[in-house]
Amino acid sequence: MSLHRREFLQTLAYASAAGLALDNRAVLGAQPGAAQRLYDVPTFGNVSLLHFTDCHAQLLPAYFREPDVNIGVGEAAGKPPHLVGEQLLKTFGIAPNTAQAHAFTHLDFASAARTYGRIGGFAHLATLVKQLRGARPNALLLDGGDTWQGSATALWTHGQDMVDACKLLGVDIMSSHWEHTLGAKRVQHVVENDLKGRIEFVAQNIQTTDFGDPVFAPYVMRVLGGVPVAVIGQAFPYTPIANPRYFVPDWTFGIQEERLQKLVLEARAKGAQLVVLLSHNGMDVDLKLASRVTGIDAVLGGHTHDGVPAPTLVKNAGGQTLVTNAGSNGKFLGVLDVDVQGGRMRDFRYRLLPVFSNLLPADAAMQTHIDAVRAPFKARLDQTLAVSEGLLYRRGNFNGPWDQLIVDALMQVKGADIAFSPGFRWGTSLLPGQAITRELMMDQLAITYPAATVTEMGGETIKTILEDVADNLFNPDPYYQQGGDMVRVGGLEYTCTPDAKAGARISGMRLKGRPIEADKRYRVAGWASVAEEARGEAIWDVVEAWLHDQKTIKPRHLNRPTLVGVQGNLGIAAS
Repeated sequence: MSLHRREFLQTLAYASAAGLALDNRAVLGAQPGAAQRLYDVPTFGNVSLLHFTDCHAQLLPAYFREPDVNIGVGEAAGKPPHLVGEQLLKTFGIAPNTAQAHAFTHLDFASAARTYGRIGGFAHLATLVKQLRGARPNALLLDGGDTWQGSATALWTHGQDMVDACKLLGVDIMSSHWEHTLGAKRVQHVVENDLKGRIEFVAQNIQTTDFGDPVFAPYVMRVLGGVPVAVIGQAFPYTPIANPRYFVPDWTFGIQEERLQKLVLEARAKGAQLVVLLSHNGMDVDLKLASRVTGIDAVLGGHTHDGVPAPTLVKNAGGQTLVTNAGSNGKFLGVLDVDVQGGRMRDFRYRLLPVFSNLLPADAAMQTHIDAVRAPFKARLDQTLAVSEGLLYRRGNFNGPWDQLIVDALMQVKGADIAFSPGFRWGTSLLPGQAITRELMMDQLAITYPAATVTEMGGETIKTILEDVADNLFNPDPYYQQGGDMVRVGGLEYTCTPDAKAGARISGMRLKGRPIEADKRYRVAGWASVAEEARGEAIWDVVEAWLHDQKTIKPRHLNRPTLVGVQGNLGIAAS
């Protein structure tokens, strides 16, 4: 049997969908019509939900490296989402050296990224959404939040570029977290004006501090394929702690488990045959929540940026709940097809689709919007500040090269002994030899509280800070985890024991080979303080000045801690 060229290219496309290797970007990008067959997802059931989350304002396709360290502790150890590299591939049956392996892991990242190209981009996501909706005309598109923040244009337009993009994309319902760092007044203005009649902004766990009144609708009901569906919103519970309280001074957040249970029962009493939680809790919190709250059929989750290929089935007193997490930075689109019969979910199909920009042609209307919102800023965005000789990325429990660059810049520009940088999980990646433009720098730094500070800090205080952040990350009770990764550290070396008790995880702190003294004062630089009184030049001015001076950025030596007690942990990649 012989194949014509077109048939051969189609065969290659089908092979990639089945997990076979494609190792040439010319093949991957050839014949767009055939390549789109990678995204032929058979319809199933009578309800369809499309879900993306944590895109962090990435309108353009980008590189984004998944973590090589994502440690699970307690009952979470060795289970999704705390799997990386080869172990993740093995668990989910993904063949190595494939497009899917590249999308879901850090493995051979720079080489694979050059092969498969950039991932995401709203113009390419729009094409995929339209294709899937073509076969699912009643499908809802759900946005898990962290959408209006994370890029220079989102910062400079106060999120308007993303608000308009989401309306054009056809988002039906959204939840929230970083949106609130634009301030309560800005969020309410967008909800009451831009989103009204277009996108439902739902959050059952946001109330007023005075009388406990709901600030936003807790849930919405829609009829899909004749099935009443309730979508309940869950904003990030710790917004006023992880981010400045002064942005939302009159609102309370929290998990609000009891209220959620009441709302599930209320929605069921109103006739809902399918109940979905659109969550920004983070996956570990969602897994615990699903074991305690009954009547939720599926949790479509975000916040922790975990790209998990298949749902986790969680048993509870009322049955079971599907828990998913759909990655970040526009890399993935989740597709949940559900068969609802006799008033309840009988069966489902789930796919988490990587959005390869080489395979999905740009949607013309969305591309026009993107070009228009970028046009006033293009010269500033495109300016080259330096060139990186090494791979730059952020995501992982401890310092990545981007973080190292930031703390190195802080220490040198501010004349500090030690530097701290937040363990943010957003921020795009750069390949070796790629220019660091102002836009790519801002992908790491674009927040509304950017002050860079220098503080005289005692050794005991330094340890307390590290212990507090470690407990946020490694507390075995997910309800005490506040998301993010470990604070990034420059200058200071230390040992971390993730499984130890609170207050006992950090030891062996040293500066230039000498032990940190509890009562000695050290000059510590940092940024993104949640304190309202924090003052200082913007972090992007500090980093930009340093990049200009360096011009060529050598590969960074990562100042990661010595880890104790983690041998065999499946959330740590093999060396």
